Amino acid sequence: MVFEHLVVGMLQTNCYILGDEQTRQAVVIDPGGDFKRIADRIVRFELDLVAILNTHAHFDHVAAAWSLKSKLGGRIFLHENDRPILQHSMVAAGNVYAVDPHSPSVRIDASFRDGDLLPFGAIRLQVLETPGHTPGHVSFYFADAGIVFVGDTIFAGSIGRTDLPGGSFEQLKKSVLERIFLLPPDTLILPGHGPKTTVQHEKRTNPFFGGGRFFRI
Repeated sequence: MVFEHLVVGMLQTNCYILGDEQTRQAVVIDPGGDFKRIADRIVRFELDLVAILNTHAHFDHVAAAWSLKSKLGGRIFLHENDRPILQHSMVAAGNVYAVDPHSPSVRIDASFRDGDLLPFGAIRLQVLETPGHTPGHVSFYFADAGIVFVGDTIFAGSIGRTDLPGGSFEQLKKSVLERIFLLPPDTLILPGHGPKTTVQHEKRTNPFFGGGRFFRI
């Protein structure tokens, strides 16, 4: 499998490229800016971009989606509950490719629901609904690799903010406790910003969940 991690855009978003070496199918998760860098990596590995997966609709996670689609193709995925966020002008604040949020070009090709399995060659990602940071926030669980892409749901030692429109602290805590923390302890958490961590480490140390007082492993 081809795996690339790029830090992109003005808010230093973690963008991930996954490619199946047999079928050459590739997916990009959270292209928040610097679309030329992302596109160049895909072309360099001779991959066929088939899907652009967005954990949520904040501009720092979607800003390069439409430019990537225009250049390389691929379907843009977003949870239905986050579509209204695309109407906010902040979607146009990407530092590489500015889009008009009211333009027909700013559209989503497909949505997904909790439990959906997204197969791309040997890559199979399970959709986990993890609302709280936004109403339609999702995470992508790659069980075969022991990885979960969590967007802005949880970070190493922290959680995503919930003070923006549609945010809910209680929903976010529930998402972490009932979706992320129920994954195998050694599951690698790849967040939307900052360093990677693991389910086990966050159960033990994350201060928003008791810093280890509530979980014993």
